[in-house]
Amino acid sequence: MMRSMDARETEIDLRDAGDGEDDEGQQTWKTQLETVLEEEEEEDLISTQSDTRPLINERDPRQINECLKVSFEDVIAEPVSVRSGDRVWIWSHALFEVSRVWFYRIITALLAVPVSLLAGIIFAILSFVHIWFFTPCVQVVLINTGWLQTLWSSVLDIIILPFFQSVAKCCNGISVVLSRE
Repeated sequence: MMRSMDARETEIDLRDAGDGEDDEGQQTWKTQLETVLEEEEEEDLISTQSDTRPLINERDPRQINECLKVSFEDVIAEPVSVRSGDRVWIWSHALFEVSRVWFYRIITALLAVPVSLLAGIIFAILSFVHIWFFTPCVQVVLINTGWLQTLWSSVLDIIILPFFQSVAKCCNGISVVLSRE
């Protein structure tokens, strides 16, 4: 967000002052606008650093639900050859928007808390299973099958790799020339 400053309000004092203050005790090298802007930036910095405070303006920062940005024209469109009356179009547009917004709000007011509670419980259970069951089981399998990994690597290096290298050398001499007759 850009803020423009009026040149008439900016006052710069180039005098050599030891403490940077004028006779009234104000700092002349800072205008009132700059002081206010610095205070607002400090408040903004504090508010953006908090993880517990939700971002009211940006509720979908990662664009997860980009597909749900639906407008009236995305759903109902009349071609030039077939048209209803202008009043019908205006009222249907208004009813679409109002019903979409208010029914979403009503359904959200009724179901948002229970659904979020259920989603939180499900994600907690999945996290618990992954951390305490799945990862240890995979680690046990990897630790106990380390010898199998070594054996498989040896089989590949001793048998499979020389075979494919010899096939590659045999096919290296083949050249294909395309000619037009």
